[in-house]
Amino acid sequence: MLKYIHGEIYRLLHKKSMYIYFSVLALGYFFLTLVRSSGLSTGAIVNDALNLFMILSVLTGGFLFSAVYTDDLNAKNLIMLVGFGMSKVKIVLSKFILMTLSSAVVWVLIPLYICFVHAVMGRPASAEIITTLYTSAMPHFLKIVAFAAVSGFVVYGSQRPTFSMVAFLLLILGVVSNLLTTAANLEFVNSIAPNFIDHLMSGIAPRILAGVMVGGSSWLLPLLEYVIYTAAALVLSMLAFLKKEMEF
Repeated sequence: MLKYIHGEIYRLLHKKSMYIYFSVLALGYFFLTLVRSSGLSTGAIVNDALNLFMILSVLTGGFLFSAVYTDDLNAKNLIMLVGFGMSKVKIVLSKFILMTLSSAVVWVLIPLYICFVHAVMGRPASAEIITTLYTSAMPHFLKIVAFAAVSGFVVYGSQRPTFSMVAFLLLILGVVSNLLTTAANLEFVNSIAPNFIDHLMSGIAPRILAGVMVGGSSWLLPLLEYVIYTAAALVLSMLAFLKKEMEF
């Protein structure tokens, strides 16, 4: 499994389209900030970043999900891996680990790049602002990883790249959460599960952030929910993959 993960990391690091894609995003943000520079203050960096994070959840998460999961579907690599004797369970775990690592790297670099751009324009960020950026970025990173795990069920159950990508985008864009929230607000649903909304991923990730901001151990319960949520998604993905007949 470690050799497979190492090979996948090598593949991603040599994926030219990834460097082009993220370079375009970086340059786009630089020039957009340059145009708006005169109207921004040092304190505005945080608000600027919060708006940017919502967009980048889709732009970075979508690309990474495609690179990690659907590239293999397009290239029929899953069939080859299983044919050469690699366990389906190990494939699911390896892909999730790779998605987590790649997302972590990207979301560690994003706040640093934002601070760099503003520093170049004469607005260096304080340590407090940098800390705020990272804590604010955390829920977005957590959602990307969790929704990738959930979308894995579609990846391994259908093995269709289009369906898989649509499933991830519907989750990360909040479409599914909004539909579930609407359903949860119905009187009969609310009477059965009054706090249902808080236990969706759209509620769990912000609760983890809130707990971290408050301090103490208040973040432990939502973090446990997050782990259970993600683990359940991985188990369902494994079961879907194990039951899926593959044509060699």
